[in-house]
Amino acid sequence: MLKTHPWLYLSKSFSSAFHTLRRIPVVTMSTKTPGGIFDPPICTLTEDNLSLNRKLFRKTVQVPAVHFDKKLTNKCLKVLKSQAVCRKMFSFLRNNPQNPDEKVLILNPSKVSSNDIASLDEPGISFLKEYNLVDKFGDFKLELEYNDWTSDEILRSLLPGGVEVPTGFSRIGHIVHLNLRSEQLKYKHIIGEVLIDKNPGVKTVVNKTGEINNEFRFFNMELLAGEDNMVAISKEHGHSFEFDFSKVYWNPRLSTEHTRIVELLNRGDVVYDVFAGVGPFAIPAAKKGCVVLANDLNPESYKWLEHNVGLNKIKRGSVQTFNLDGREFIKEIVRKDLLKMVEDTSTNDKTKRTHVVMNLPSLAIDFLDVFPNLLKNVPLEDRDRVQLPTVHCHCFSKEEDTVGDVRQRIEAVLGHNIEGALIHDVRDVAPNKEMMCASFKMPADVVFGTNATNEPELKKPRTE
Repeated sequence: MLKTHPWLYLSKSFSSAFHTLRRIPVVTMSTKTPGGIFDPPICTLTEDNLSLNRKLFRKTVQVPAVHFDKKLTNKCLKVLKSQAVCRKMFSFLRNNPQNPDEKVLILNPSKVSSNDIASLDEPGISFLKEYNLVDKFGDFKLELEYNDWTSDEILRSLLPGGVEVPTGFSRIGHIVHLNLRSEQLKYKHIIGEVLIDKNPGVKTVVNKTGEINNEFRFFNMELLAGEDNMVAISKEHGHSFEFDFSKVYWNPRLSTEHTRIVELLNRGDVVYDVFAGVGPFAIPAAKKGCVVLANDLNPESYKWLEHNVGLNKIKRGSVQTFNLDGREFIKEIVRKDLLKMVEDTSTNDKTKRTHVVMNLPSLAIDFLDVFPNLLKNVPLEDRDRVQLPTVHCHCFSKEEDTVGDVRQRIEAVLGHNIEGALIHDVRDVAPNKEMMCASFKMPADVVFGTNATNEPELKKPRTE
């Protein structure tokens, strides 16, 4: 009889089951000692062995546990779940390998001692007494396998010293997109395999191999692991976007910014999306009841933009799509549409607003040069009927004073101040590099070409 407490004894059958479990072999992978009881064995990759052997990840640990009849599962969890092991990728409730009618609840060894039932809280002790489970509390030999550890834990075990585990990635449907550092590239295929193993639904892992193509806004990538299938479906706030990730621009980190801009729009507003991509602004704006004219120079983006209009069941006529250069779109499509609203007195609704969305951070400010004199031929008597657009211009800034930098650059292109501009910090792109968005009403003096040199005193913009 194994004494574990002044009034706790293990039954012969239960003790036998535990002794049987103790004979499970413990696989030692390295002379290094892991830092914690649940850490995986150290399986550091070497120059002559750069392959993932999942069978090497086996480890047996001794933990406190309680066995109970399956019929008591709900009651047991209600009382003891707070004292169970809590680990990602790890089930604290397991089948008893010695008795198919029983479950085993793995308890947290940092809270509970297997040879001291008094280490349980009072409700736990009472539960064991009430259901005659006192003799089914004690040591348990728990065998851990590859599936019990997270991707971070597996990669920390595999990667040699000096090589950091990738700290983050973008998820685009079934695709994981990495931007690996030079020291990680030697292990890129194993990193890809582990990420597929540990992230349900991931079937493809790619790595960025070059900068964004400024003309068509996509970057080169290489397949690290999984299926060579780049057509993904990504969901954002109830909208679905399908596209070939290798041929268009998509950044899931801009989801919040997409929503922020759309929340600035009212039903019935007209939205001119100059660099629309596959529709992350255009689709939700149309769903909100806006009239959208969406453009992208990239033929692939244009194709998928039209596809996503149908995919999201957008009302016919709510979205018009174009495949033009941004400047041409503004000079031809936007200009003519603004003039059409002036000429059509039946639709000259003062409550209807117009917006120009310019989400091309690397170049959008340069494209503002098309606005000066854009509507210079509008007769003086008709100019007060023009719905001057609110521009939402995305850009990057590396300056300490990001707000001042963005404002100065925009005003330099327009030759006019942007009084009352809201300049918003969208996100950190890199150390000392911010993505910003300046929202401002396009000055009448700019588009009509009047008093461009007599701008009022510059005012400090509102910021967020």
